[in-house]
Amino acid sequence: MKLSFLLAQRQALLRQARLAHLAHAYDRLDDFAYRIARARLHGEVHLQATAPESGNYAASLTARQGAQSVLEEHFTDGDIMSLADVVADITGQLDLDLTFPLEELASRFLAPLRQQLLQAGIELDHHHGTDAPPDREDSAGRLRQDDRG
Repeated sequence: MKLSFLLAQRQALLRQARLAHLAHAYDRLDDFAYRIARARLHGEVHLQATAPESGNYAASLTARQGAQSVLEEHFTDGDIMSLADVVADITGQLDLDLTFPLEELASRFLAPLRQQLLQAGIELDHHHGTDAPPDREDSAGRLRQDDRG
Protein backbone atom coordinates (compact mmCIF):
# COMPACT_ATOMS: atom_id res chain seq x y z
CA MET A 1 0.00 0.00 0.00
CA LYS A 2 1.34 3.41 -0.90
CA LEU A 3 1.49 6.28 1.54
CA SER A 4 -0.38 8.55 -0.89
CA PHE A 5 -3.25 6.04 -1.07
CA LEU A 6 -3.46 5.84 2.71
CA LEU A 7 -3.44 9.62 3.03
CA ALA A 8 -6.17 9.88 0.39
CA GLN A 9 -8.30 7.46 2.43
CA ARG A 10 -7.64 9.22 5.75
CA GLN A 11 -11.02 10.96 6.12
CA ALA A 12 -12.98 7.82 5.26
CA LEU A 13 -10.88 5.74 7.66
CA LEU A 14 -11.35 8.26 10.47
CA ARG A 15 -15.12 8.22 9.90
CA GLN A 16 -15.18 4.42 9.95
CA ALA A 17 -13.08 4.33 13.11
CA ARG A 18 -15.43 6.81 14.79
CA LEU A 19 -18.48 4.76 13.77
CA ALA A 20 -16.84 1.53 14.93
CA HIS A 21 -16.11 3.20 18.25
CA LEU A 22 -19.75 4.32 18.58
CA ALA A 23 -20.92 0.82 17.61
CA HIS A 24 -18.76 -0.72 20.34
CA ALA A 25 -20.12 1.72 22.92
CA TYR A 26 -23.67 1.01 21.75
CA ASP A 27 -23.14 -2.75 22.01
CA ARG A 28 -21.72 -2.52 25.55
CA LEU A 29 -24.44 -0.16 26.77
CA ASP A 30 -27.14 -2.27 25.13
CA ASP A 31 -25.85 -5.27 27.07
CA PHE A 32 -25.94 -3.32 30.34
CA ALA A 33 -29.43 -1.96 29.63
CA TYR A 34 -30.69 -5.47 28.84
CA ARG A 35 -29.22 -6.90 32.03
CA ILE A 36 -30.67 -4.04 34.09
CA ALA A 37 -34.14 -4.47 32.57
CA ARG A 38 -34.06 -8.27 32.78
CA ALA A 39 -33.15 -8.18 36.47
CA ARG A 40 -35.49 -5.24 37.13
CA LEU A 41 -32.69 -3.26 38.76
CA HIS A 42 -33.55 0.29 39.75
CA GLY A 43 -32.59 3.08 42.07
CA GLU A 44 -30.08 5.85 42.09
CA VAL A 45 -26.44 4.84 41.56
CA HIS A 46 -23.13 6.65 41.55
CA LEU A 47 -20.70 5.79 38.73
CA GLN A 48 -17.12 6.89 39.16
CA ALA A 49 -14.16 6.26 36.85
CA THR A 50 -10.67 5.39 37.98
CA ALA A 51 -8.57 8.24 39.31
CA PRO A 52 -5.08 6.84 39.95
CA GLU A 53 -3.76 10.25 40.99
CA SER A 54 -6.10 10.15 44.00
CA GLY A 55 -5.55 6.48 44.79
CA ASN A 56 -8.72 5.21 43.09
CA TYR A 57 -7.51 2.37 40.82
CA ALA A 58 -10.88 0.82 40.03
CA ALA A 59 -14.12 2.22 38.68
CA SER A 60 -17.05 2.02 41.05
CA LEU A 61 -20.81 1.68 40.79
CA THR A 62 -22.33 2.48 44.17
CA ALA A 63 -25.97 2.08 45.12
CA ARG A 64 -27.42 5.30 46.53
CA GLN A 65 -30.80 3.62 46.88
CA GLY A 66 -31.22 -0.10 47.42
CA ALA A 67 -28.61 -2.67 48.30
CA GLN A 68 -25.04 -2.57 47.06
CA SER A 69 -24.99 -6.37 47.18
CA VAL A 70 -27.60 -6.49 44.40
CA LEU A 71 -25.30 -4.52 42.10
CA GLU A 72 -22.38 -6.75 43.03
CA GLU A 73 -24.48 -9.81 42.23
CA HIS A 74 -25.14 -8.58 38.68
CA PHE A 75 -21.94 -6.76 37.71
CA THR A 76 -18.31 -7.80 38.06
CA ASP A 77 -15.51 -5.33 38.63
CA GLY A 78 -14.66 -5.75 34.94
CA ASP A 79 -18.25 -4.93 33.97
CA ILE A 80 -18.16 -1.76 36.02
CA MET A 81 -14.79 -0.75 34.57
CA SER A 82 -16.17 -1.28 31.06
CA LEU A 83 -19.32 0.71 31.86
CA ALA A 84 -17.32 3.59 33.31
CA ASP A 85 -14.95 3.59 30.33
CA VAL A 86 -17.79 3.66 27.79
CA VAL A 87 -19.78 6.33 29.62
CA ALA A 88 -16.68 8.48 30.15
CA ASP A 89 -15.84 8.11 26.49
CA ILE A 90 -19.26 9.03 25.10
CA THR A 91 -19.79 11.90 27.54
CA GLY A 92 -16.26 13.21 27.20
CA GLN A 93 -15.88 13.22 31.00
CA LEU A 94 -12.50 11.64 31.70
CA ASP A 95 -12.98 12.26 35.42
CA LEU A 96 -16.39 10.60 35.36
CA ASP A 97 -18.40 11.16 38.51
CA LEU A 98 -22.14 10.72 37.78
CA THR A 99 -25.23 9.96 39.80
CA PHE A 100 -28.33 8.74 37.95
CA PRO A 101 -31.25 6.30 38.26
CA LEU A 102 -29.97 2.93 37.05
CA GLU A 103 -33.21 2.25 35.18
CA GLU A 104 -32.51 5.36 33.07
CA LEU A 105 -29.19 4.09 31.73
CA ALA A 106 -30.73 3.23 28.34
CA SER A 107 -32.59 6.51 27.88
CA ARG A 108 -29.71 8.61 29.15
CA PHE A 109 -26.77 6.99 27.33
CA LEU A 110 -27.96 4.37 24.84
CA ALA A 111 -30.68 6.39 23.08
CA PRO A 112 -28.34 9.22 21.99
CA LEU A 113 -25.85 6.68 20.62
CA ARG A 114 -28.62 4.92 18.76
CA GLN A 115 -29.66 8.23 17.21
CA GLN A 116 -26.11 9.05 16.13
CA LEU A 117 -25.68 5.63 14.51
CA LEU A 118 -29.01 5.82 12.71
CA GLN A 119 -28.25 9.34 11.44
CA ALA A 120 -24.95 8.01 10.08
CA GLY A 121 -26.89 5.39 8.11
CA ILE A 122 -25.90 2.45 10.32
CA GLU A 123 -28.43 -0.39 10.45
CA LEU A 124 -28.75 -1.65 14.01
CA ASP A 125 -28.93 -5.37 13.39
CA HIS A 126 -27.44 -6.43 16.72
CA HIS A 127 -29.13 -5.57 19.97
CA HIS A 128 -30.50 -7.29 23.02
CA GLY A 129 -33.65 -5.25 23.41
CA THR A 130 -35.82 -6.00 26.39
CA ASP A 131 -38.01 -8.63 24.77
CA ALA A 132 -37.05 -11.50 27.08
CA PRO A 133 -40.02 -12.47 29.25
CA PRO A 134 -38.75 -11.48 32.71
CA ASP A 135 -41.40 -13.54 34.49
CA ARG A 136 -39.71 -16.72 33.21
CA GLU A 137 -36.37 -15.77 34.79
CA ASP A 138 -35.22 -15.26 38.34
CA SER A 139 -33.41 -12.10 39.42
CA ALA A 140 -30.06 -13.43 38.13
CA GLY A 141 -31.50 -14.18 34.71
CA ARG A 142 -31.62 -17.95 35.18
CA LEU A 143 -34.60 -19.91 33.90
CA ARG A 144 -36.84 -21.15 36.64
CA GLN A 145 -36.85 -24.91 37.18
CA ASP A 146 -40.38 -25.37 35.73
CA ASP A 147 -39.36 -23.63 32.47
CA ARG A 148 -36.39 -25.84 31.62
CA GLY A 149 -36.84 -28.36 28.85
